[in-house]
Formats: sequence, C-alpha cells, structure tokens
Amino acid sequence: MSFAETEAETREIAASHGWGLDDLSIMELVAADDILEGDAITMFHPSEVELNRTTRAILDRAERLRPARVVIDSLSEVRLLAESSLRYRRQVLALKQHLARQGTTTLLLDDRSTTPDAHLQSVAHGVLSLYHLSPQYGAERRRLRVLKLRGRTYRGGYHDFSIRRGGLEVYPRLVAAEHHEDFPRDPFSSGDPNLDALLGGGVSPGTSLLLQGPAGTGKSTLAVQFAVAAARRGARATLFLFDEGIATVMTRSQGMGLGLRELLEADLVGVRQVDPAELTPGQFSHEVRREVEERGAKIVVIDTLNGYQHAMVEEQFLLVHLHELLAYLAQRGVLTVLVLAQHGIAGPGLISAVDTSYLADTVLLFQHREVRGELRQVLSTVKKRDGRHERTVRELLFGPGGLTVGRVVSEQVPAAEAVRTGTEPSAGPA
Repeated sequence: MSFAETEAETREIAASHGWGLDDLSIMELVAADDILEGDAITMFHPSEVELNRTTRAILDRAERLRPARVVIDSLSEVRLLAESSLRYRRQVLALKQHLARQGTTTLLLDDRSTTPDAHLQSVAHGVLSLYHLSPQYGAERRRLRVLKLRGRTYRGGYHDFSIRRGGLEVYPRLVAAEHHEDFPRDPFSSGDPNLDALLGGGVSPGTSLLLQGPAGTGKSTLAVQFAVAAARRGARATLFLFDEGIATVMTRSQGMGLGLRELLEADLVGVRQVDPAELTPGQFSHEVRREVEERGAKIVVIDTLNGYQHAMVEEQFLLVHLHELLAYLAQRGVLTVLVLAQHGIAGPGLISAVDTSYLADTVLLFQHREVRGELRQVLSTVKKRDGRHERTVRELLFGPGGLTVGRVVSEQVPAAEAVRTGTEPSAGPA
C-alpha cells in the first residue's frame, strides 16, 4: 500500500533486484477517482479525502485478501491527513489492532529518521532505523540500528549494510566473545629457522604479529612468507591488500621464488584487493569473518594498517573496530599478521600513523642501516606477550626462497658504518 510510488515504479524497482511480484497485491493511494471502484486498484490524493476513508480503504483491502504481511509506504501522508498527533496515534493504533487480529504482520515505513516519531515508536512492536552517511570522498555509507523489539533479544548498536541486487546485505556488529572455540596451539613457522629462533620458536595461533618499519625493509614480503609457509603445511591463509595491487604482490613473490601463484591456484592462499573508497569497518569485518568461518583461513594478513586507516578516515573509534576484530580472530585461533609502515625512510624522526603496538601480541621492528655505502635491513623482536624471544638485532637478507635472518649486528658501530636510526657512531673499534 503505497502513497509514494506508483505500481509501475514498484515493479521497476523489484525487477532491478530480480524479484517477481506475481504473489503481491499492490494498492496505490495516489488519486481520488477510483477509491470505491471494487477490485480495481484504488487511488486518491491524500489532501482531498478524509483520513477515515483512507484507513477504511486499507482495512477493506486487507480483509478481502487476508495477507500475511502488509507494507504501508509511508506514514508521512497519514500524519499530514491526521493534522493532530492524537488523531494520528488513534488511526495508527486502529490499523495495528485490526491487522494484528487477523494475524497480519505490518511494516510501517516512515521517513522521519532525523526526527524520530515518539508516538509511532510507542505503538510499534519493533523499531528499525536506517541511516545514510555521505563522506567527503568515496561511496555513501549506510547503517542501521534496532531501537526496540518487544519480547526478543537483539544486538544493539549500529550495523553497516549495503544495497545490492537482491536486497540489503547487513554486516552485524562484531562481538568477539561470542565466537570462542578450541584450537591447536602449535606455533606457526615463518619458513626460516633463524627467524623462528628470533621469535622464540615461532608465532602462536590466536595471536597478532605486527610488522613495523619504514618503506623498503621487507615487511610485506615477510607477511607473504608467513602465509606461504602456513599454506605449505595445509593451513589456509588470506591476504587483504589495501595498498599494493594483486599483480604487484604476485610479481614480487614470483621473483623471490615464494611460490605464491601455485598456492593461489591450489586454493590454499586467498588474495583480496580492498578498494579504500568503498569500505566500511563492518563490511571489512564481515569479509574477514567469511574467510575464517566459510573458507577456514588460519592466517589473515592485513597489508597495511595505514591503508586500513585511510580507507575509513572519517570513521570514529576505528581502533575499537580493529581491537574487536583482533579479539575475534584470537578467539578463532587465527594468526593475524599486521603490516604498519612508518613515516619516512630513515632517521630518528620515524613515526607511526597508527599506534597499534599495544594491540599486537608480537612486534617485529624493521630498520634501515648503511654499511660502507650500502643500505641494509635489520630486524629485531621488541615484544612477545606469550613467551620468550631473542633480544638481538639481526641482519635481514633478501634472496631466493624469501627473507632469511643473518648474523647478529654488533651494538658498537664505527663511523664508517653509521646507523640511520639515530645511533651515535662508536669511538672505539667495532
């Protein structure tokens, strides 16, 4: 029963979603001439007819068809006809009680989302509010909230959703505590024994590993190496790429002999390109959940957290979203590998755009070092919550088969081997 759209418009919208309306009865409430013409579609203009005639027309059609559901779109016209809040409330109550007695579920649409109607909300059994947000750049964001549902428990707060062909796809707000399950505790290997030793024997499932450092130090390569090493042992891994394209990652991995393409073709590794302009936190969490629960991913790589933040720059409480996502993955026994690029290339002024070190269980720090005019990379473990780890600084080597950890780097650095992280050269011999 529509005040706002004609039957042709309704059918056009339904066709765009692939729906058929053969089992639906459409009642237009637009023009006055045919309001009393039997089985013909009744139409009238709200401003020309009293509210009781409008209500009577709706109830007569409902009594004749005995529908399981009635949709009235929208109540704004009924509110205008009523003129007073008392009369409006009585008419809505009459509709509700009459349709309820014949076992009909009634959906009332109202466009007063910016000014909630307290009269209508007090009458209805359930209240569902939909919101439309327009960021300064990118696609619009949509979310919904259940304000009321009598006799039922429901998940409060805001839930992101999108409109797709076939209807709405809702991404319920993630609650990590609801997803606990037992899982094996065998640590994940990086594929390099020296790196595993640096990490105290590997990285435990159900934890998060942060790879932090400036550009060009091997963070993304090591993240892929963790995924490849797990896939070769039969544990599925999924990479979410915010910055690099899939082709770039595949080319670099192929050049280093990691064998990512073969594992991708065998469906042991999944690679997902994330479009920063089309993302909401709820939608991203939903995609991660789908990889874990439907495809059995045991390692999830987010490359990078900088891209994650920039994709949702106008979202509030972004770190809370990330914290809940990491807690969910921990409950499911998934190793989460987070890549974070620091601003700058070298020097003491390196800063992180996102302070997530307190969220991660293990932190690997990547740095540049200049040795006799050659730029090299070093690696150290600065944090591991669930066990011991090596506290040395080791050289990071790039070669066939991926990254390997080399010799321990001396703390005393001669002037000819100045450290570009702000360390003063040693006066004595190295």
